[in-house]
Amino acid sequence: MKTIFEKSTGVDGVSFGECKLTEGIIPETLLRKDLIGLPQLSELDVMRHYKELSDRNFCIEKGFYPLGSCTMKYNPKVNELLAGLEGFANLHPMQSDEDSQGALELMFNLQEKLKYITGMDAVTLQPAAGAHGELTGMMIVKKYFEVKGETQRTKVIIPDSAHGTNPASAKMCGFEIVEVKSNEKGQVDIDALKSLLDENVAAIMMTNPNTLGIFEEKVLEISDLMHKNGSLLYYDGANFNAIMGWTNPALMGFDVVHLNLHKTFATPHGGGGPGAGPVAVKEYLKEFLPSPVVKKDADGKYYRDYDIKHTIGKVRSFYGNFGVLVRAYAYILMMGDNLKLASADAVLNANYIKEKLKGVYDLPYDQPCMHEFVLSGEKQHHQGVSTLGIAKRLMDSNCHPPTVYFPLIVHEAIMIEPTESESKAVLDGFIDTMLKIAKEIEENPEEVLKSPQTTPIKRVDETLAARQPNLVFKE
Repeated sequence: MKTIFEKSTGVDGVSFGECKLTEGIIPETLLRKDLIGLPQLSELDVMRHYKELSDRNFCIEKGFYPLGSCTMKYNPKVNELLAGLEGFANLHPMQSDEDSQGALELMFNLQEKLKYITGMDAVTLQPAAGAHGELTGMMIVKKYFEVKGETQRTKVIIPDSAHGTNPASAKMCGFEIVEVKSNEKGQVDIDALKSLLDENVAAIMMTNPNTLGIFEEKVLEISDLMHKNGSLLYYDGANFNAIMGWTNPALMGFDVVHLNLHKTFATPHGGGGPGAGPVAVKEYLKEFLPSPVVKKDADGKYYRDYDIKHTIGKVRSFYGNFGVLVRAYAYILMMGDNLKLASADAVLNANYIKEKLKGVYDLPYDQPCMHEFVLSGEKQHHQGVSTLGIAKRLMDSNCHPPTVYFPLIVHEAIMIEPTESESKAVLDGFIDTMLKIAKEIEENPEEVLKSPQTTPIKRVDETLAARQPNLVFKE
C-alpha cells in the first residue's frame, strides 16, 4: 500500500520512519546535512520555563486592570471550554456549508443578537479587530458615496478626543481628516461642527460615550446636522460597554457601527489578540457589506451569501476569528438581560472611584461619567512626579497602570476604567493606593521615582529603550 505522500507525489520509495526521501524529490541544496541543534530538554524543564514566563506577566487573573478605553473585564473560563469543542475547533473554514451548519447557525444567531443590541439592520462578522472594523466601516462609507456619484465627499470629521485609530482608519480609505474641537464640557462643540459642514463631508466618526467617559448630550442634534448635510455617522463601539441595553447607536442616529467583541463581550483581549470587530449597518448600507454574510434559507439551512450587490469585497481570510465569535455568543447567551446590568455596574464603579479621587487629583471635567473617566496628574507633576511616575508606582501594588497621556486634550491624563467585573473591595484597594501615592508624592517624591521595585524588570530608561532597543534574548 502506498503512503499518502507517495500517492500525492507519484514518487515511490518514501521512508517516513527514517525521515529519508527518495533522491531527487527535494533538491540537494535544501537538505540539512547536520543535526538541527535543538536543546535537549525534558517536559518538566519546558513546563517550568513557560510557567516562569507566565509568572512574569501581569494579567486579569493576578490583579486589577483599570486600563481606560480597553475594557479589560473578566473572561468567563467556560467560554474557553465552549470555543474548544471539537466541532468548533476542528472545523476547517473551507468545508462546505452543508458540513458547517452548526458553526453557520452560531454565526447567524450572533449576527441577529448584534443587530438587536445595536438597533442596526445587517451585520458582518469578518473584521478581525476594532480598528479593522473601523477600516471596514469607512470602506463602506466610501463605496456608498461612490455608488451615489458623490465622489466629492472626501472629508471625515473626527473629534479631538477620538481614539487614535479613527483618523488612521479614515486616512487609509483616502479621506481627508478634519478635526472638530471639544467644548468646555468635553463634548463635540456644535458651533465648531457647523462651521465644518459642506458638500465635501462624507461622515463624522464618534465614540459615545467619548474617550473622556462623557456621554455626548447633543448626539441627536449632531445626527440631524450630519444627515441634513447628506453625510453619514460612524459609531466607534470601543466604549459600548457603557450603554448595552440602555440605548444603542441606531437610537442616536448612527448609520454604521463597529463593536469590539474582545472588549464588550468578554473574549480574551491581552497579548495583541485575537480580536473581533463586527460591523453593523442600517438597511440602506447592507448591500455594501463584505462578502459573504451568513443567511438562512426557507428550509432553515444556513449558508454563506456571496451575492451582495455593491460589496466592498472580503476584508479578511475566511469569515472572521471564529473562536472569538463563539466566546462572544456564549457570553451574550449567559448574560441575557444582565448585559444591561453589566453596563450599569461599570458606570457605577467608574463614578465611585472618580468621586473618591477628585480633589486629590485634578478632574478636568467634573461631571457624572459613564464607564470611565479621566483624571489629570498635573498637580503631582508640579510636585516632582509625572503621570508616568504614578503609573510605575501602581505597578508595585499588584495593579496594572491605567492608560496615561491619553486623550491628548487632557494634560498629564490618567484614564481609568474599572469595568463591571471588580468588587467594591478591589475598587477600595485601588482608591487607597492612589491616595497613598498622592501622599507619597507630597512627602517624598524621590522614593516614588524609584518604582517599580517589585516587578521582574525594575525601572527602565524609556528614552534609551526607545532609541537603542535591545531585542536579543539572553539566558
